[in-house]
Amino acid sequence: MVGFKNRYMVMEVLLDPNKEISGDDPIVVTQFNISKAIKDGILVNFGECGLASSLGSFQVKYVNPITKLCVIRASRDEYQKIWSSISMVRSIGNCPVLFNLLDLSGSIKACKTATLKCDELKFEQYKLMVGACLSADVTQHMQNCLENIRILEH
Repeated sequence: MVGFKNRYMVMEVLLDPNKEISGDDPIVVTQFNISKAIKDGILVNFGECGLASSLGSFQVKYVNPITKLCVIRASRDEYQKIWSSISMVRSIGNCPVLFNLLDLSGSIKACKTATLKCDELKFEQYKLMVGACLSADVTQHMQNCLENIRILEH
């Protein structure tokens, strides 16, 4: 018996730096926001049947709101449809975004390794950008996110 085959995509969410984000309307990258934007993209591009066939194994497994990385699971048969829909997503809420595929793998273990590496590098970059303004809460939140990657399972 063959197990169910999945593909795991490590995606980077790039927010538009030219967008003026006011204090009352900040964009927070969450599993719900990303999942809704992708499902809406599948519906627009492939219709209801395409959405229904994609939802069997589609799941946003992990999101780091600091580094803007996310892990998306899709079935091996449907991952190209989901990937193409992701590439056509242009906004989350009112904020323009782009998705950049960093890694595509067939196992959760390889995905965890790639995500840890990318997250650590992006957090180092974030610390350099923020400088002395880095709070202990942000550092603790990042440590929690890295721990969530380590325990990521099916």
